[in-house]
Amino acid sequence: MTSETIISIFLGIGLAASVGFRVFLPLFVMSLAAHFNVIGLSDSWEWIGSIPALVVLGVAMLLEIFAYYIPFVDNLLDTIAVPLAAIAGTAVMVSTVADLPPVVTWSLAIIAGGGTASLVKGASAGTRLTSSASTAGLGNPVVSTVETGSATAMSLASIFSPILAIILVVIILLFIFWFYKKLKGVKK
Repeated sequence: MTSETIISIFLGIGLAASVGFRVFLPLFVMSLAAHFNVIGLSDSWEWIGSIPALVVLGVAMLLEIFAYYIPFVDNLLDTIAVPLAAIAGTAVMVSTVADLPPVVTWSLAIIAGGGTASLVKGASAGTRLTSSASTAGLGNPVVSTVETGSATAMSLASIFSPILAIILVVIILLFIFWFYKKLKGVKK
């Protein structure tokens, strides 16, 4: 496995984690990076750097970000976004992975891309649900701001420093594991 392949895997996993916070923001960042030739994508995914893709993903990103600031609409969006994040996480992984056979690419995309995005999105949705229950939705804008900031930071780290992005993904996953372990201990 070449260093280019490893970096492309790190890029995909970082973007997949970003998708767990916001579905369309990482796709828009990836589209911008592809449009300006900052990253290379698989041949069948080059369309994502086109002007129409930039416009569609940009509008979808803005709508998603603003919708998460509407109390209880944000919880409804989470029910839709959990499966959508798995699909988008798989897609970003497939689009970025270089020089691997299709069976390896798709296996990696489903497990690492879709799995990471689903895990982050599930934790994010749980955090918002807890905020809704404990603050009657008044704390949700804070949660939304943190999620949007995290998606932005992870997306940019993935594009410009995939090694940093994979370290951040590990930290996020460890935090999720620690948090749920702590929750499980509280319920006893």
